[in-house]
Amino acid sequence: MTISKQRPIGVFDSGVGGLTNVRALMERLPMENIIYFGDTARVPYGTKSRATIETFAMQIVDFLLENDVKALVIACNTIAAVAGQKIRQKAGNMPVLDVISAGAQAALNTTSNNKIGIIATNTTVNSNAYARAIHAQNPDTLVRTQATPLLVPLVEEGWLDHEVTRLTVREYLKPLLVDDIDTLVLGCTHFPLLKPLIGKEAQNVALVDSAITTAEATAQALAQAGLLNTENDSPDYRFYVSDIPLRFRTIGERFLGRSMEQIEMVSLG
Repeated sequence: MTISKQRPIGVFDSGVGGLTNVRALMERLPMENIIYFGDTARVPYGTKSRATIETFAMQIVDFLLENDVKALVIACNTIAAVAGQKIRQKAGNMPVLDVISAGAQAALNTTSNNKIGIIATNTTVNSNAYARAIHAQNPDTLVRTQATPLLVPLVEEGWLDHEVTRLTVREYLKPLLVDDIDTLVLGCTHFPLLKPLIGKEAQNVALVDSAITTAEATAQALAQAGLLNTENDSPDYRFYVSDIPLRFRTIGERFLGRSMEQIEMVSLG
């Protein structure tokens, strides 16, 4: 086993939501070491300017590169939409995966009637990144996007099957369902936790979980680069954050689906 294969995958997000991506990576690539960084001191990114998001993203990338990662996974839809190109330039030949590219491809592979819906934060919707990624491959696809800012705090509150969340989801989905979408991309790292509820409100619509699709894309990219770790029975998982709010561990373990052994605080910028 070469040293390069033993190096960790770097995963990052504006906060805690990217842990859904870490969970999917753990399940898809159980022998990979993973470093996660969540910018909990400066979350949310979805309301910030492009310049600020780019600055914060590059600081995180610098931190992960200092930790000798072998690949980068942009788990934040907002960062992917705004700073994905700059991050790829910085990373050079290193594999860089992001939730938007993976989610767009999975949606195209899933739809039967060529009508795709996207739910995401305001910044991701305003960036038009999903529509651009989809139309780059099939310009005839109907893409309908819906900003859903109320869903993030509801997920973090743990209201995953609450009547308030159900009614909120129902209102957000109305304009998308009117357009007869058959595929819905969950365009925020928080939303996979709402899959059961969204599935009830959008029956006969296929849900695209960008965490799962990104994990699969990561597996393929590592295999192509000869970087898959296949001899590691006790993978190392490290979690770094820029602040440790009181509720971070509780929320984080809900997203991750397991306990977080060690959380370290690192200041950036």
